[in-house]
Amino acid sequence: MSFPNSLVVILLVVALTGCATSKEELMPHGGQTMQDIWRQSAGGNSGDNLSQQALLDARSDLRRPIGDQHMVEQRIQYTRNAANEIYSQFARLPNPDLVMYVFPHVAGGEPVPVPGYSTVFPLYTMPEYAMPGEMAIPDMDALDRPIRRP
Repeated sequence: MSFPNSLVVILLVVALTGCATSKEELMPHGGQTMQDIWRQSAGGNSGDNLSQQALLDARSDLRRPIGDQHMVEQRIQYTRNAANEIYSQFARLPNPDLVMYVFPHVAGGEPVPVPGYSTVFPLYTMPEYAMPGEMAIPDMDALDRPIRRP
């Protein structure tokens, strides 16, 4: 008999012996139900009031409040609106204002005198935006306040 043929025969015999084993021989059931096993591992018999009380205390520590106020607070913290989505994903980069003083001068084809004046213009011509994740999230309250210039 060649090697591949003997290997097939051995595998076939092993497979058939596995099917011939009964479930009760392989895994004896016993008289306990799943609830009995759980109670036993949770702290003793069901008649033991002290262990039952300890179990109830542990469960109450794990429970979280489900009051309306708690759920409203969670919802408010999570709520997305257009402003916080835009500002949190694409924050504006700082664009400082420059103040320029224009000295008195003459302008035009006929020399017309123009008095001196100050003007304010942004450093960059267009607002620049950061890529998502490049900057910290801006304070939304600070955006609502008017900007004070010295």
